[in-house]
Amino acid sequence: MSESLQVRRATREDADSLVEFNAAMAAETEDRALDSATLRAGVDAVFDDEARGFYLVAEDGGRPAGALMVTFEWSEWRNAPFWWIQSVYVAPDARGRGVYRALHARVESEARSAGACGLRLYVEKENDRARRVYEFLGMRKTVYDMLEVEF
Repeated sequence: MSESLQVRRATREDADSLVEFNAAMAAETEDRALDSATLRAGVDAVFDDEARGFYLVAEDGGRPAGALMVTFEWSEWRNAPFWWIQSVYVAPDARGRGVYRALHARVESEARSAGACGLRLYVEKENDRARRVYEFLGMRKTVYDMLEVEF
């Protein structure tokens, strides 16, 4: 991991990078083109209401190298929230250099300090590289499958 790698909470000034990273992640993992106006509004909405979540940005030498979003899911079984890691993206030229590991460590530290009961994320079924990284960091497959309906 680079000495110049820093992880911090994102600010509105990071919105352009977050939009760029989200669009790149959707294209890369799902071969999906996102509507840029909707995506920008969605990123801005997180900054408008902290209950929706927050972003972390990893910078290497002052330039954005990766980011992720955290959202919250209440667990009545545990009387505490799970923190969901979403919208993970590491720039191609920064991969394999500990960027995600640094982001993950920051999320886990903040989640523990805030009283969360755990971390969750979903990973695209064919993304074996990401899955290996997540498992290396202690995450395990659950007994649940994810289902959805989009409107």
